[in-house]
Amino acid sequence: MSTPTDQRAAPQTPAMRAGGGRVELVDLCKRYGTAEPPAVDHVTLDIQPGEFITLLGPSGSGKTTTLNMIVGFTEPTSGSIRLNGRDISRTPAHKRNFGMVFQNYALFPHLTVAQNVAFPLRERKVPAAETARLVGEALQLVDLGGMDHRRPHELSGGQQQRVALARAVVFSPSVLLLDEPLSALDRKLRQSLQREIKRLHDELGLTFVFVTHDQDEAMTLSDRIAIFDRGRIVALGSPAELYHRPTTRFVARFLGESNVFAGRHRAADVYEWHGHKWTVREPATGNGGEQALVVRPERMNIALDEDSVPTGSNTAPATVTDVSFYGTYHRLELAFDDDTVGCAVLPVGAVATVGPGARVVAHWRPEHQVLVSE
Repeated sequence: MSTPTDQRAAPQTPAMRAGGGRVELVDLCKRYGTAEPPAVDHVTLDIQPGEFITLLGPSGSGKTTTLNMIVGFTEPTSGSIRLNGRDISRTPAHKRNFGMVFQNYALFPHLTVAQNVAFPLRERKVPAAETARLVGEALQLVDLGGMDHRRPHELSGGQQQRVALARAVVFSPSVLLLDEPLSALDRKLRQSLQREIKRLHDELGLTFVFVTHDQDEAMTLSDRIAIFDRGRIVALGSPAELYHRPTTRFVARFLGESNVFAGRHRAADVYEWHGHKWTVREPATGNGGEQALVVRPERMNIALDEDSVPTGSNTAPATVTDVSFYGTYHRLELAFDDDTVGCAVLPVGAVATVGPGARVVAHWRPEHQVLVSE
């Protein structure tokens, strides 16, 4: 995924020379009681050096518990955590040498910006002159040069999070863990800091493990995304792979919007839905043909009648229930004939004569759909 990056030369900090660490989770489990289902249930994940990986999932899915076990705040019930091949499952958090960025910034209000950033260096007994140099470089890296004497209450939320980022990288960790660091910020500031985080990752070459419940954020930032549900990783891949080729109904609905049709895969090239027979080009893998068919909104087109549908398309009659304008596109909410609710995203001008209540024919190419398991 490409995002805008700052083209200025990066300061040559020790963190840049350190390189990213490889983190392996092997059959990792966490239980808080024998009567409760596991918070993390046999998670295995190999995070490559320098990778930006996001743990994504709904509240209670196990992503934050997994992050807390990686950093050392929570002890695993079973399984292991390895850093560059060495088992650190029982190593105290302060000896893992990982950087950590929290949702609530976790800055010391009585200390200046420079003192906050210097805190991990003082804990490691780095000499004063070296500390001053490293703090200055870290503040320049996050565009806070000249603000070293301010205190947290004199900064905006975005600036406070930049201080937290500088503090997390100033001691050259090989792994940086970020626990929903942008969730408290407004949309515009969040997008700006997303670009900053991506730039930091690209410049420093560290391994980033990022936790969020925001799908757009995960898609924008990540090399790979691990989607969690009920304590397990249910999908793992690049943003493009997971978006365009989801494997389950849960993944299709959770990562972006989808039109999901519940029918049956009747034959090698036929999918049946509500009396319609659609062309498919995938083998049946569900139980007795029970697979859902998924079409992303930007792949869905609208025609006013069957005669206007391009040859070879699959079609589904629908009623437009709402039309929303988003500047460069319209989003149409659709009610299909089996009460399935869906949507289509169309360029401005493509829906000039379509409004709420209109009967339309939704259509798409067979190569733009995917069959998923229940």
